[in-house]
Amino acid sequence: MNSIEQSFYNNKAFFNTQQTKDVNFRKQQLKKLSKAIKSYEHDILEALFQDLGKNKVEAYATEIGITLKSIKNARKELKNWTKTKNVDTPLYLFPTKSYIKKEPYGTVLIIAPFNYPFQLIFEPLIGAIAAGNTAIIKPSELTPNVANVIKRLINDTFDANYIEVIEGGIEETQTLIHLPFDYIFFTGSENVGKVVYQAASQNLVPVTLEMGGKSPVIVDETANIKVASERICFGKFTNAGQTCVAPDYILVHESVKDDLITALSKTLREFYGQNIQQSPDYGRIVNLKHHHRLTTLLNDAQMNIVFGGHSDEEARYIEPTLLDNVTSDAAIMQEEIFGPILPILTYQSFDEAINFIQQRPKPLSLYLFSEDENATQRVLNELSFGGGAINDTLMQLANPNLPFGGVGTSGMGRYHGKYSFDTFTHEKSYIFKSTRLESGLHLPPYKGKFKYIKAFFKN
Repeated sequence: MNSIEQSFYNNKAFFNTQQTKDVNFRKQQLKKLSKAIKSYEHDILEALFQDLGKNKVEAYATEIGITLKSIKNARKELKNWTKTKNVDTPLYLFPTKSYIKKEPYGTVLIIAPFNYPFQLIFEPLIGAIAAGNTAIIKPSELTPNVANVIKRLINDTFDANYIEVIEGGIEETQTLIHLPFDYIFFTGSENVGKVVYQAASQNLVPVTLEMGGKSPVIVDETANIKVASERICFGKFTNAGQTCVAPDYILVHESVKDDLITALSKTLREFYGQNIQQSPDYGRIVNLKHHHRLTTLLNDAQMNIVFGGHSDEEARYIEPTLLDNVTSDAAIMQEEIFGPILPILTYQSFDEAINFIQQRPKPLSLYLFSEDENATQRVLNELSFGGGAINDTLMQLANPNLPFGGVGTSGMGRYHGKYSFDTFTHEKSYIFKSTRLESGLHLPPYKGKFKYIKAFFKN
């Protein structure tokens, strides 16, 4: 038995002690986690800067602050979330009462990506702890400084048999996903998600897959162009475009395309200055492999660049870039960009925009900028997507009362707030029947009972 397998079975043994089923125990663990995150704040911010060049304001808001808020909400609501629910019972089951009891799955695996390497470990972990599970967490090897901080934080805070951090790359991940966990929660690319799903199926392990795709932005002719440019730039270029719900491309009505490009260019200068590479507010690409992938896309689209286009391999820098006159068969339209390159396509009629999106895989997010209520209703009623916003980008994630998750190839399952608790909870149904009364109608022999049985089901 290797060390990873040993960690897994140690976690299973800890779960079997029944400690985690105590709601007060769970609340105490969440309190300890909150305290630990606050004490490690400086180290977390420094690691995020080293790995991704994140400004501390952006890093705190998108990684630490949102996590602390989630913990606070879970501790506040946990008593209500865990209550056994009494549900209606049909008359024909009299004298019976029916219940749904919330119970943890057991030992769960959480695999996180590199783009928000702190928040995307701890947001699902909060749900796992709140639901009463033990957990093994696997941070991304592409952000080693953050992974190291996470390991130190967890080791200083929890019993390793309760919450364990496994560092490593593909080999370690392969070992983990082939173990018979009670639940696997994965955030990452579609290709890796398929591998996780296939491995989980060998042990019939339920999964949540949070992936991505090409999330469109529609800008119609009624849109407030200034507002649209600011909110699109924020959504696209935060974290240097390495956000699963970032706008991937723009579909803009041809009559306002030039105005939009002008506004986007102006906004980028206002956000990051004339020398964007020197801006303390602009991030870096996670590693040279991803930098090379993005520069390859840039090189293919040289004729389409209307803003930006510069890169620096040594600094892992790619300038915010706008591409005009992009066609649907361009290389950059064949994969999720996951970087600071924004293709702009035009449409003539709203039907054309709707059809364009319908013909492609269902996106994780979709954004519409419009003052036309009919356009809003058409998007909401005719297009399938994980979640989104009207006249904004990204900010749907800031509401813990909204579920977050994909549909189709962009993912399965959902989390955030109570939805995180629900994800890691099995709803066990049962009935309680009195021994004092028994109609006997459902018991053999059945002679003479047919009309009475029919009468019961009519009621």
